[in-house]
Amino acid sequence: MGIAAERINQKLPSQHELVTQIIKLLDEIKFGSIEIIIHDGKVTLIERKEKIKPTIAN
Repeated sequence: MGIAAERINQKLPSQHELVTQIIKLLDEIKFGSIEIIIHDGKVTLIERKEKIKPTIAN
C-alpha cells in the first residue's frame, strides 16, 4: 500500500474530538503556548510548548 492510500485510510478526528483535545491541553498547561497548524482548511498538527520554572529551595 502506498503513502497516498495510507493517508486516505487514516481516520481523521472530528471537530468535536479536536476541540476536546485542545481544551484538555489548555487545562493541563501552566506556562507556555499551544499552536494549531491548519493545512487546506483542516487541523494537521497541534503543538504544545510548555515552560517550566524551576523552584529554588532555601
